Amino acid sequence: MEIKPAAAVIPKDTSQLEKGKYGPVYPKTPACYGFTVIANVKPGRADTIRGYGQKLAKALEGDPEVLAPLKLHYLRWVLFDNDTRFMYQGIFDTDFDKYTEDAVALFRKAGIDTVFENLEGFPADWKTNSEAFVKFVREHQCPSFMEYGEYPYVSADEIKKALKIKDAFSSMLDQMQ
Repeated sequence: MEIKPAAAVIPKDTSQLEKGKYGPVYPKTPACYGFTVIANVKPGRADTIRGYGQKLAKALEGDPEVLAPLKLHYLRWVLFDNDTRFMYQGIFDTDFDKYTEDAVALFRKAGIDTVFENLEGFPADWKTNSEAFVKFVREHQCPSFMEYGEYPYVSADEIKKALKIKDAFSSMLDQMQ
């Protein structure tokens, strides 16, 4: 099977998209699913956001599978405009509705907070009110209009499997020498 790079354009008018539980379901693109949220940082919370990044990195050192239910490829967090604005960008294998519900359930189960608590307008009751969490994300979402994938439509699990096969094959070749 040959995999060719691909790109997809996402329509500005979302009225033609399928409706999910929380609004339009954006199509799976060559980069899989994802969203970008840009919001104002609560005054004085930029260092807390940076600390949360450290906390998440430590949690992953302790348990590399802690975020596995989210089927993530990548997360990118950016503080900008003199630490007054925050960008959250995530690429994952599930649609928006499932990702957000899984995120709320994961954080609730693990007893951890979300970095979003440091953003203006984020609902205090997000752990018990998934709709409020989703409403915040939708209101602050900056949808892509084009997405590109060097290895299009490939899931994170497929990539991990391919890397395991590559390692096993390399190990086998090393033993043959």
